[in-house]
Amino acid sequence: QVQLVESGGGLVQSGGSLRLSCEASGSGYSIQDMAWYRQAPGKEREMVASITSGGNTNYLNSVKGRFTISRDNAKKAAYLQMNSLKPEDTAVYYCKADLKIVVNVEGAYRIREIWGQGTLVTVSA
Repeated sequence: QVQLVESGGGLVQSGGSLRLSCEASGSGYSIQDMAWYRQAPGKEREMVASITSGGNTNYLNSVKGRFTISRDNAKKAAYLQMNSLKPEDTAVYYCKADLKIVVNVEGAYRIREIWGQGTLVTVSA
């Protein structure tokens, strides 16, 4: 059973920092893209940042210059360093990973998308 476990959320004052972590368990797969999403109360889930297996990154415009996504492929982990936090960053943050699972000896594979359970980030004014 493959799972993503997130940690690092909490309460922080405006202007503060937090670092979120996400680690995958299990075996029998390789991780392709990883991403962090967030969902604020009453709003749709949005992608905050993504990173490919090669390290290419992409960010939501409102977090550019404040958030940094990184990953450690050996640890099957992704991180989100969040600086200069604002009250509008308050949300439940979710980690997502695309798993590549080889299904036969010819190398055919399928991609499975998995999500973490979410971690709450609250930024007070």
